[in-house]
Amino acid sequence: MSALNTRLEELAAMPPAQLRSIWRDTFRRPAPEIPPNLLRRSIAWRLQERVHGGLTPSVKKRIAQVQKQFTKTNVAGTLPDIALKPGTRLVRTWKGESYHVFVGEDGFEYHGRQYRSLSPIAEEITGAHWSGPRFFGLKKRSGFKPKASIDD
Repeated sequence: MSALNTRLEELAAMPPAQLRSIWRDTFRRPAPEIPPNLLRRSIAWRLQERVHGGLTPSVKKRIAQVQKQFTKTNVAGTLPDIALKPGTRLVRTWKGESYHVFVGEDGFEYHGRQYRSLSPIAEEITGAHWSGPRFFGLKKRSGFKPKASIDD
């Protein structure tokens, strides 16, 4: 068994007072007032991070974006994988008619109404459930394979 695994097993059996002491040694500050199970998880995360490495810069950036969203809206959720700059205008032609969606700081605007995602807009336009990013051509269908190649 590795030293890390041994340490993680020790954490599981530690009383709260000892966990707070380990927290102080690990994070170089007093332990917050959180339950022992969260202290254990946080300490275990830091120990594993030291051995295996931490989060990638892109994941850290994503977490910061979710924190910013939560601070503004008090709602924590996932952010779309597709990054659109505010001010972008999406245009989709459906059954001979053009539909325009404006990308804002906190979502999308369509016909003067605000939406948090593109899917309800796509559903409003088509009358059926659609993936909004797919409807607006931002994301291809997963598993898509062309039937013929250009070389054929």
